[in-house]
Amino acid sequence: MNPFIVCATRSMRNYASRVIESLSKYLSFSKIKEQINGLDLLNTDIFADGEMEVSVNNSIRGRDVILFSSSARNDAGVDVEEAKIELYHAVDALMRCQAARIIVFEPFISCSRSDRTTRRSSVGLWVHLKTLSSLGVSHVVTFQLHSDKSKTMVDPAVCAIDDIPATALLKKHLCDNYIKTLDNLEQTVRNNWAFCSVDAGGEKLARIFANSFGAPLVVAHKQRDYSKPNTVESINILSAEPVEGKCLWVVDDMIDTAGSAEKLIRVLAGFNPKEINLISVHSVFSSPAGEKLEALSKEGKLNRLIVTDTVCCSSYKQGIPGLEIVKSSELASQIIKAIINNESMSKLLRPFDASIYLRDK
Repeated sequence: MNPFIVCATRSMRNYASRVIESLSKYLSFSKIKEQINGLDLLNTDIFADGEMEVSVNNSIRGRDVILFSSSARNDAGVDVEEAKIELYHAVDALMRCQAARIIVFEPFISCSRSDRTTRRSSVGLWVHLKTLSSLGVSHVVTFQLHSDKSKTMVDPAVCAIDDIPATALLKKHLCDNYIKTLDNLEQTVRNNWAFCSVDAGGEKLARIFANSFGAPLVVAHKQRDYSKPNTVESINILSAEPVEGKCLWVVDDMIDTAGSAEKLIRVLAGFNPKEINLISVHSVFSSPAGEKLEALSKEGKLNRLIVTDTVCCSSYKQGIPGLEIVKSSELASQIIKAIINNESMSKLLRPFDASIYLRDK
């Protein structure tokens, strides 16, 4: 194991502290536990003219640095562009202090949807990854990228990218809190639940959920107006089984403005399901997502909303009654453990099977 330290930019210090606490369970010696905590390692100064400087407070020569950062909504209140610039400055400062490796851990990469190369526009994800690799980052870790092609944007000989599925966290949450037993899975869930995609592009993700629980799949075919961002014109529902009376779980990798989810839930409500729930990895919640989801909850059309904490959304707990936040810090600590020990991460990438999980539990 190479000596390492876990640190964070301002946007992710609280998240990183939870990861360090979880990671300490895997470390035997208290001295090592103390050495990995680098929450006070970085200092960020903003000058009067708006320029920024990040400094490193202690020696990290020859150590691997796991740097947590996020440009999404965060409890420190740092906005998108400032958070990105702070990350770039932090990487440069760490390189100048001769870190052995810099591993950037972004639970949610906010520019991940800017991955299309066919339009006359910049490609935000490419700019971000190219900047990080050019500055000296050797490894980027994230949860649930928007598309598989995103991982091909950087030469793996220069910078490795690990995109870890976070859907297992949500599936375990369903098993632990709503299914609980193997009998309930086989007799109730498989007959009365169904998983629905937000659109045709999300069919793969919804199908993975449906296969994990052995439940039916519902596909929503969404027609967009591509001349305007975040705009949906119509939705058609495709299902081999009746939706009426089912417990529906609408699945998506992220909820941004909630425009697609709101329209779909209102369409699904017309089929008289028993209840409609929304489950997603990343709770981006750009305005007016909060208002839309709150309205759906109050109207009785949205029963539960389950997300992970890859994006800070604790401020929405009161406004959205059915909101449940699943922690990802334990999974992040397992990933770090595997990286620093040069262990395989294949067990974190295996398909989740609810039958096996409930049986072993």
